[in-house]
Amino acid sequence: MTNSNVIVYTSNHCSNCEKVKTQLGEWDVDFEERNVSDNREYFRELQGLKVYGTPATFIEEEKILGFQEHKMKRALGIKGEERFFNQDSIDFY
Repeated sequence: MTNSNVIVYTSNHCSNCEKVKTQLGEWDVDFEERNVSDNREYFRELQGLKVYGTPATFIEEEKILGFQEHKMKRALGIKGEERFFNQDSIDFY
C-alpha cells in the first residue's frame, strides 16, 4: 500500500509488538522488522536512537513508541473512519 520507509523494532514475547505488526499487515504496509531480542546490533541501534523499549516504529523519520494506531495512521497518510455515512455531509478525520 505504501512506499513509506517503515521499520519496527520488536522483542520476543511482546504483545504490543504483535499488535503493531498485525495492524500494519491489515493495512497492507510493507515494513522491516528488527528484533532486538534476537540481534544485539538492533538492540544497540535502538539505544543509539535513545529508545529503550519495544515496540518502536519508525515511519520515515517519525518515531512512534508502543502501539498507537492513530499516530501510525497519520504518519502513513491513512484516513480515519468516516464519522458520517451520508456522502453529502462533512467528514472529520
